Amino acid sequence: MEVILIQDVQNLGFTDDLVKVKDGYGRNYLIPQGYAILATEPKKKMLAETIKQRAYKAEKIRKEAEFLAGKLEGLTITIPVKSSEKGTIFGSVSNIMVADAMKEQHSIEVDRRKVILKNDHIKELGTYTAQIQLHKDFKVTINLEVIAE
Repeated sequence: MEVILIQDVQNLGFTDDLVKVKDGYGRNYLIPQGYAILATEPKKKMLAETIKQRAYKAEKIRKEAEFLAGKLEGLTITIPVKSSEKGTIFGSVSNIMVADAMKEQHSIEVDRRKVILKNDHIKELGTYTAQIQLHKDFKVTINLEVIAE
C-alpha cells in the first residue's frame, strides 16, 4: 500500500513523502491516527504540484535573501546611546535596537530575531559586530558603532 505522509513519522519518512508500507500498518495505524492519507492518483498529482510550488517559493525566498545579503555586506550601523563618563551604557544595546537602527539609517528592514549579537547585549561604548541570519544559507556580518549621544 502506498501512502502520503501528512506528518513526520519516525523511522518511516517526513511530511509529503510517498512511502510504501504494509497494508495493515497503513490501514490500522497511519491513516486512523492522521499520520498519512491513501496515495490515489489524484492525490499523487496534487502532491507533485504542492512540492513544485513549495520549491518555487523557497527559491524566491532564497534569491531575496541573497540580494539583501549583498546590500548588508560590510555595512556599518551607528547606534547612539546614553552613557556615563566612563563609557558604560545606561541599559544595553539589544538586537531590537540594531534592527531599528538599520531601518532608520539604511531603510533596510530585518526581523529582530534574525539579528545575532555575540554577547546577547552590548553594555559599553565601542565597535562590535553582529550577524544577520537571512536564510539558512546566508549569514552576513555587519559592524556596529556604539557611540554616546
